[in-house]
Amino acid sequence: MLEAYRQQVAERAALGIPPLPLSAQQTTELCELLKTPPVGEADFLLSLVRDRVPPGVDQAAYVKAGFLTAIAHSTLTSPLITPLEAIELLGTMMGGYNVRSLIDLLQAADAEIAAAATTALSKTLLVYDAFHDVQELAAQGHPSAAQVMHSWAEAEWFTSRPPLPAAITVTVFKVPGETNTDDLSPAPHATTRPDIPLHALVMLETRQPGSLETIAMLKQKGHPVAYVGDVVGTGSSRKSAINSVLWHIGQDIPCVPNKRSGGYILGGKIAPIVF
Repeated sequence: MLEAYRQQVAERAALGIPPLPLSAQQTTELCELLKTPPVGEADFLLSLVRDRVPPGVDQAAYVKAGFLTAIAHSTLTSPLITPLEAIELLGTMMGGYNVRSLIDLLQAADAEIAAAATTALSKTLLVYDAFHDVQELAAQGHPSAAQVMHSWAEAEWFTSRPPLPAAITVTVFKVPGETNTDDLSPAPHATTRPDIPLHALVMLETRQPGSLETIAMLKQKGHPVAYVGDVVGTGSSRKSAINSVLWHIGQDIPCVPNKRSGGYILGGKIAPIVF
C-alpha cells in the first residue's frame, strides 16, 4: 500500500498538487499497518490516518472511525495510538461516523476516557439527530453529556478560535470587471470538479491566462493573497468555483485532505456562493 501511495504522491507532485485522499480500501490497509507498523514508518502512518482520510460520511471515514473506536474501547491495540489519542483523532472527524462512538464513550466508566470524549464531542457540530441522544443523557443527569450540551450552547467551538487580528495586510490579485463561476470552474473540465486541487489548475484559464503563475509569484511577498474583482461570482452557483479560489488563496484545514478555508475576496459586488 505504501509503495503504491508514494507513487501516486510523486505523480501528483509533478502537477503541483497533493495526492488524492485515501480510499476506503487504502484506509483498511493503513489500519492493518498501524496494528503492526513497519520499521521507520511510524510518523508517516500517523500522518496518513490523521490528515489523509476524508472526514464525515465518506466510506474511508467509516473504516477510520471503526478502527479508532476499537482502540478507544481497548478491543484492539496499536503501538502508535493510545485509547486517548484514538478519541482525540475521532474528535477531528467533524461528524458522521464518529458521532455514535463519541456518545458511547461519554458514558465510559474510565474518567479519562469520558473526559476525552466530552472534549472531542464538544467540538463536533454535524451530529444531526444524535443531538437528541446527548440531550436525553443530559436530562438523565449524565455529567459528561451535560457538559457537551453546555459547550454547544455557549458555542465554545467558535469562541475558542483565535480572534481576528486588528489589522490584516494582503497582497492584491486583481481580475478586472466581472468574474463568473464558469471562469473559476470551467464547464469543459466539469469531470474533475470532485478533485479540488486538480480542478483548481484550470481556474481563469481563458478569462485571464497566467493567473495561477501570478498568484504563486504574489505569495512570495509573504502576505495572504486577496482575490479582488469588480463583480465576483456571477452565473450558476457552483461550489466548485469557490473551491478553486480557496485552493489558491485559502489555508489547509487540519485533518481534512484537499480542502481549504479562509481567504480574502474583495469586490464591488459579490455573489452569495462566495460567502
